[in-house]
Parts: sequence; C-alpha cells; structure tokens
Amino acid sequence: MTDRIAVIPGDGIGGEVVPVAVRVLDAVGDFAFEYAEAGDGALAETGSALPDGTRELAANADATLFGAAGETAADVILPLREAVGSFANVRPARAYPGVDAFHPEIDLVFVRENTEGVYAGIESEITEGVRTLTRVTTEAASRRIAAFGFDYAAEHGYDVTVAHKANVMRRTDGLFLDGVAAVADERGVDYEPHLMDALAMHLVMDPTEYGVVICPNLAGDVLSDLAAGLVGGLGLLPSANVGPDRALFEPVHGSAPDIAGEGIANPVATVLSAAMLCEFLGHDAAAERVREAVLETLADGPRTPDLGGDATTDGAGRALLDRLD
Repeated sequence: MTDRIAVIPGDGIGGEVVPVAVRVLDAVGDFAFEYAEAGDGALAETGSALPDGTRELAANADATLFGAAGETAADVILPLREAVGSFANVRPARAYPGVDAFHPEIDLVFVRENTEGVYAGIESEITEGVRTLTRVTTEAASRRIAAFGFDYAAEHGYDVTVAHKANVMRRTDGLFLDGVAAVADERGVDYEPHLMDALAMHLVMDPTEYGVVICPNLAGDVLSDLAAGLVGGLGLLPSANVGPDRALFEPVHGSAPDIAGEGIANPVATVLSAAMLCEFLGHDAAAERVREAVLETLADGPRTPDLGGDATTDGAGRALLDRLD
C-alpha cells in the first residue's frame, strides 16, 4: 500500500535538505508525496505562517516530513505537532564513523514530553516590567511519556534515565516523577532518576553511561542539543514527533539562515529523520537501508563543510543515493 507523505520544506536550508530526503524515500519505498508550505515565506505570501491547508494535510497524511521554519518557528512547529497529535519527541544522538565525536561510542536517545511544561505557552504580564510563565505538568501526560519511553527502551535494548529537577520544582517535577514511578512499578522495570543539571555534566564527561533519557519538555530540548555537540553537530540529529496514529519528522538543526542558499547544508539529519519515518510506518528494512547508506557516506565521504569536508548538499545527496542503488 502506498503511504501518503506530507512534505513541508519550510524556510532556510529546509528547502535544500528536504528534497534530498524525498529522493532517498523514493528510492527505498512506495510513497506518495504531497507538498505544502509553512514558515516565513508562507507568512509573506498568504498572511499565515501555517496555512489551514498545510495543517490539514499534516493532520490527514500517514506521516509528515518537515524541514525548518525561521522567525515564525513557534507559530509553525507547535501547531504542526498538535495536528499529528504528537505527545513524544524522539531525538537520537549517536557517534558516526568518520565524524569527530567526544566519545566514539555515544548512542543516546532523548524521549521528550511534547505537549506541556513551559512550552504550553501560558505567559502573562502582571504589570509593566513583570511577566510570568506558567509551567503545566499533568499526571496523564507524565504517565504517557513514561510508558512510551519504557517501551522504546525495551524494544531497542537501552537502559533508562529520567531527567528532572524535582529538588527545586517540587510540585511539577514531583508529579512528573510520580507518574514515571507508577508506570515503572506497573511494568516491573528499572530506571535511574537524575537531576537534569547534573546529568548535563555527566553527559559531557561520559555519555556512554546512558541510553534512553526520558525528559520533561524543556529539559529534553536543552539536553538533546547538548548531545548534538558531543556527536559532531546539529547536522547529524534527526527527530520524530510521535502521536497515536501519525507522526511528524524533522531535523533538529532549524533553518540555519547563516548558510541558507549556499548549497552546503548537511542533509544527514533530514535523511535520518526520513529513516525514522520509514520505521514508524513499519518499513524497517527500508529504514535500515537508509541508515546504512548514511553510515557508509559519513565513513568514506563526501562530507559537507560542517563535518570538515567540501561537499555540497547535492553532492552528499548523490553519494547517499548511489549507496541505495
């Protein structure tokens, strides 16, 4: 059966790296691609950073491949995640052959709660010069992300760490930890709770001690970007925003306006996001083919400038496709 994929290149280098990932998907599976726009360009053309048609396409497609948004990122990515019902953000960070990394055996996966925390968007101005941000934590969402994280860890053979700051945020992160503990007790599984600031230090010192890290929303965002620096940069990090029936896949790097239009953006994060898309849709063999092509290309070259090479985006893409023939 042909899977229907919504393709939203967005802004900046999104328009350069997403076409590479689409060609890779076309080489390994039977997909029907439907295109839509979002981001700064869409705002300028239509008056909306996320036109209704784009949101509807993502809500009804089997999966969505998204590039990046610029200044309008908050007006695009959060509603897109809502459109697919995403509650879990999955961000793998691993070392690759041919790429300098602080520890060559890094293999981490951040499972980030994707619906609440400080990203719930509840901000107010009490009086002039005084503004507040409300953090939202619910038992239901805490239990749901814990169950997802434990399932992911069991399926892929990882130990579990839970990041928190309950020593300071006693009521909110306390509830988060209670939800995790309840799910762990029901399943009879082990995990290690870890203060998120201390965990940041330990990840730098020896990330090989960790596997799956279940995180509240903001902590997952920060810690996964820290891990990107350990493995060679944001150009290597894919992500999945997973809902009950649909999911949105995107590179972590954003629109990178400093190099947009130069043709040197690294397509690997987007291609690895496409591999996650394949896996989500049950095409495990296709996902493995894509990952193997990435491994071989990174090991042997060519590599883009962010990884010390001189390849263009198209050149790196052609090398990946050659390994899929």
